[in-house]
Amino acid sequence: MAVSQFAQKSSAKSKSKAPAAASRRSGSSAQERLVLSLIELMQQGVAPWRKPWDGSGGGHHCNLISGHRYRGSNPILLTLGMHIRGSALPCWCGYAEARQLGISPRKGSKAAMILRPQLHQQADQRELGQREQADGVEGAARSWVSYRPVPVFNAGDLEGPGLAELIAARQEAAGQQARPELERLAAAEAVLSAWPVPVSFGGDRAFYLPQLDRIQLPERSSFQSPAAFYATWAHEQVHSTGHASRLKRDLGGAFGKPRYAREELVAELGAVLLGDRLEIGSELQSHAAYLEHWIALLQAEPQVLFQVLGEARRAVELIAAEGVAESTAGGAN
Repeated sequence: MAVSQFAQKSSAKSKSKAPAAASRRSGSSAQERLVLSLIELMQQGVAPWRKPWDGSGGGHHCNLISGHRYRGSNPILLTLGMHIRGSALPCWCGYAEARQLGISPRKGSKAAMILRPQLHQQADQRELGQREQADGVEGAARSWVSYRPVPVFNAGDLEGPGLAELIAARQEAAGQQARPELERLAAAEAVLSAWPVPVSFGGDRAFYLPQLDRIQLPERSSFQSPAAFYATWAHEQVHSTGHASRLKRDLGGAFGKPRYAREELVAELGAVLLGDRLEIGSELQSHAAYLEHWIALLQAEPQVLFQVLGEARRAVELIAAEGVAESTAGGAN
């Protein structure tokens, strides 16, 4: 919880554009369906991303065939996908790659969506012309990343020969990589303690004070489990990334207002991503999930979910970049 000073709490050309436009419409439709499914879950009183860490079930979300671990914001999207499907298997694959092995989705099953990064580059034409006239050197290029929605199917929604063996192989690999709880918690302590924002202990609430740039947490013994303590700490650390000296998010909203709900959602989803990287899960102590406020926010502006996912990902990268987190955790998958 962030506590502000105001509140606590054309022919060929046209043909080339057509597929891109269709892709955008398809992506938009997929995003809308995801937001609607999420709203339905929250209307049932469920914060569908909150769960303890379960290495025995496979741990990280991964590709069923290659074993590649899904990164960025995708662990959240896939966790939502598991809740929507009632699945316990964090293994996924695309339709085409499954069909190559004779595996296919069951009739009526629905794909989840991941976001795949695409790097774009474009030369600065003015600079290119000026430099070509001067000495023939190529102009500077501008680069940026966009994210394309890609459908994937959960292993529990597939059928075909060899599927059981694939699932067993993935679960065996996850079991071999699983670390004891004490080791995971010690690694989480190291990562969270390295963050420069000081932490004070005491009282019965957890919050971040932007004015003082300080986190307040209850005593460790107040939490139902060590993992819940670290998940709550992670939540408040994500809030602190929004400080004016860091990512400069709006932390000044009053409780019940849209910008307050938005920042709480950034911290909530950021804690889920951080919990996945640190293998501590996302069992936040107090269910101050403010589900009604998040429902209202998403109903008014469905695109906010994907904006918030991006902000949460940037916040977590600041606290524990994927390479650093994996090094602390004992190696990348």
